[in-house]
Amino acid sequence: MLKGIKFIKNLIIAVTVITLFLVVYGFYTVPDEIYGISGENIRVNNLYTVTLSQSEMKRDVREGKYNVSVNLFNAIPVKNSSLTVSNRHYVVPSGEIFGLRLFTEGVLIIRTEAVDAQTGSVSPCDMAGLKKGDVILKVDGKEVVSSNALSEILSKGDKTSFRIEYERNGKKHNTVLNTYYSVSQCKYKAGMWIRDSAAGIGTMTFYDPKTGAFAGLGHGVCDVDTGEMLPFSDGDIVSANINGCYKGEKGKAGELCGVFSYETIGVIWSNNSKGVYGVMSKTDSHSKAIPIALSYEVEEGKAQIISTVDGSGPCRYDVEISKINADSAENKNMVIKITDEKLISKTGGIVQGMSGSPIIQNGKLIGAVTHVLVNDPTKGYGIFAQTMIETMSGLTN
Repeated sequence: MLKGIKFIKNLIIAVTVITLFLVVYGFYTVPDEIYGISGENIRVNNLYTVTLSQSEMKRDVREGKYNVSVNLFNAIPVKNSSLTVSNRHYVVPSGEIFGLRLFTEGVLIIRTEAVDAQTGSVSPCDMAGLKKGDVILKVDGKEVVSSNALSEILSKGDKTSFRIEYERNGKKHNTVLNTYYSVSQCKYKAGMWIRDSAAGIGTMTFYDPKTGAFAGLGHGVCDVDTGEMLPFSDGDIVSANINGCYKGEKGKAGELCGVFSYETIGVIWSNNSKGVYGVMSKTDSHSKAIPIALSYEVEEGKAQIISTVDGSGPCRYDVEISKINADSAENKNMVIKITDEKLISKTGGIVQGMSGSPIIQNGKLIGAVTHVLVNDPTKGYGIFAQTMIETMSGLTN
């Protein structure tokens, strides 16, 4: 009898401790912003559920924002959160390769160097406080439109001192840049290497069949020399074809090799940390649209990616979602492992150019491939499709 009472007492203590742990765990892990779909059951996960206020429970939950109570086991209050309810988005998953041509806002400094002046070696950029990664916006009050235009202005020699407006880390600054006559090259130089555009290939993730708006890459286009996000002014996308592949191997990322056809198929609106976004010139109205999954609908386990890695066009390949990181604000929301032997034999796993490949699970678009793990090219990261559609919506509103 005493043993039974002791057992029940210990059981109650254990349940209480576990419950308190789950309440505290939920308080810190359940997000302050929760998303749901109009007309569908709204939940956080299997442990934590959402309860609306009495006034809101008396009517259908439509699009909008609501204050909700998050409960453990649908009974024990954990915290209050904001619930955003929207309609289910339907898009066409792509997997097509496309070429990108991006032009910078201003001119990007990719390298600085000394000039062999008559008085000795001098560094005009260092003296002006300019460095690699800065973006030159204006010279003497006039906007800089291209690298060639800037080079011509700075090398003439009829003027050797210039007022420079530049941007660094999102903030604008002003300085004075002096050019010096190079003894070896017989012209005035500013001691900088500059760039005003970039080009490459990537994979389109999805497009909206109604508007033609598209999303691709799942991460931004960075300058190859500075490693910083390319300061974007405008750009376009062109059709491209794959003509080869350098297979990925441990310690070395592979790469798809493509050629542009220079048939413009769309314009680019934005280059940001969550991808490249724009609008296509035309879309296939007969393509099948599928729903976009919310982040809580993504599960560890089997999935497929759609990629173009040869002349066969977009094909589906098996992958495994091995880890989900819903708290990541950028483009590493899940860890992906390539399990399809056919894809591994072709590319070695994830390679450059596959970024943006749509990830399909349970009939929904759950995300896009973004990065490869260099030490194991069969593994990489992916971004949630929900994040990409929200980013696109923010650009089009």
